[in-house]
Amino acid sequence: MVGETHIQVEVQRGPFTAEVYSTGQLQAENATFIEVPAELSSRNIRVYEIQVTDLVEEGTVVEKGGFVASLDHSAIEEVLAEAQLELEEELQQLQDARIDTNINMSNLRDGLLNGAVQVEERKLVLEQSVYESPAVKRQAALELQRAEQNLLQLERNYELKERQAQNSVARAMEDVRQDRERVRDIEQLFNALEIKAPMPGMVIYSYDRFGNKIQVGSTVSRWAPRIAELPDLSSMISKTFINEIDISKISVGQKVQVGVDAFPDKKFDGEVITVANIGQMLPNGDTKVFEVIIKLFGSDPELRPAMTTSNVITVNYLEDVLFIPLESVFRTDSTKFVYSSAPDLTRQIIETGSENANYAVVKQGLTEGQVLLLSAPSNAEDLPLSGLDIYEDILRRAEEAKQDSAREAEAEMPLSSEPEGEALEEGSGQREGRRRTPPASN
Repeated sequence: MVGETHIQVEVQRGPFTAEVYSTGQLQAENATFIEVPAELSSRNIRVYEIQVTDLVEEGTVVEKGGFVASLDHSAIEEVLAEAQLELEEELQQLQDARIDTNINMSNLRDGLLNGAVQVEERKLVLEQSVYESPAVKRQAALELQRAEQNLLQLERNYELKERQAQNSVARAMEDVRQDRERVRDIEQLFNALEIKAPMPGMVIYSYDRFGNKIQVGSTVSRWAPRIAELPDLSSMISKTFINEIDISKISVGQKVQVGVDAFPDKKFDGEVITVANIGQMLPNGDTKVFEVIIKLFGSDPELRPAMTTSNVITVNYLEDVLFIPLESVFRTDSTKFVYSSAPDLTRQIIETGSENANYAVVKQGLTEGQVLLLSAPSNAEDLPLSGLDIYEDILRRAEEAKQDSAREAEAEMPLSSEPEGEALEEGSGQREGRRRTPPASN
């Protein structure tokens, strides 16, 4: 210790603010979205995705009906030509079906006519055999019966073939109807490939399913239909992501100071309005983060979507507490302590509370004005350790919290049919409340 010099600080008392810092991106709270033509969703078209071939420059202010983007006309022209060819083939098949039907039904009608003539002839033969022998009359009767059965079979066959022909023509007509409808839908899509603004506003391009901003050559589809948006710049939000370590500190309603990197001198008041319940992995990231939405109060004509924001979220405010620099707090596996220089240099166990980027609240172990070292002295391991009662108090409360949690978990479990006492045999003889060993006091 002889000749050592250490930076000293005092324990302070006053208001304390705990904050979480994050980087975000400005977005409009409300926007009108520009998407692919609704015709692309038609299953008749059989086009599942299409490329963007032209775009107005991002940030352009457009009027209602103004040009925004153009989609690939050549791809739809190919699909249209294919559909028109299919329609021509179906029309030819319909015509062939009608001709075949007419020919077949004409032949069947001729057969029916011949069958009816044969029946009449057999009737006449039977009538003329009235004076013939019984054998001749029986033969004439049998031939009439066969002619009548043949006519009945011809009539049934005619009805069956007629239904089959009608069904064949109906199927061909349905195929033609569907192909005509497909051609019409494709033509409507072709006419809608020039994307127009539904209302006046500033064009901001959206992101595709891979997280890349829409540009010439990007692919859009009915599953990822968004091309651009026209934001309402009168109400802005900052979309940010908080790591899983700090997310438990964030809640809806917390106040935020929002800075915009493009305008370092401007600060905006804001408030947390949404905290995601489920974390996610960002592209090229290796830690889980949670989406948080911050609403900015007021408006500024210079604010634009996609500007980078620096967000300071106030997660806790304490009116009158003791606090010390984080640099003065030292840790072991089981406790926190400081090097107190008055009246004698000691290691003082402390309990801390809320923290911000520079300071920590002291809940136990120190008093206002007490002098601390910011670095460990060379004889740190030889210094006496004070505040074992604080250490024991922290352990006691931790054990009580653990037991409370165990009781709550046990209360939520279904009742067991196991006889009382059996579950306790293995643990009987264990002593509760055994004192744990604090850091060596030397």
